Parts: sequence; structure tokens; C-alpha cells
Amino acid sequence: MAWGYNTESTDRTIDTHIKRLRAKLDEFDHPMWQIKTVWGVGYQFEVTAE
Repeated sequence: MAWGYNTESTDRTIDTHIKRLRAKLDEFDHPMWQIKTVWGVGYQFEVTAE
């Protein structure tokens, strides 16, 4: 866990950061880079070969 258990952040805080990271990756227009949601686990940064 990135922030530990004793924090003031919420689930929406993480979602907001992931949304911003995805937007930044979209600016590069690079389809090989993706942040995927892994239900029940979290997120995965994936780099695929062309």
C-alpha cells in the first residue's frame, strides 16, 4: 500500500491520481503504455511490445 493504513486519503484519492496519470500518458499518444485496473487488487502499469 502506497500510503499505509493510517492516512486521511480515501479510495477516490487514488482514483484521482490514476486518472491524472492516464491523462499524462495519453498526451504522449503512446499505445504501448497503459495503467490497467485489476479488480480487487489495484492497478498495473503495463508496457506492451509493438
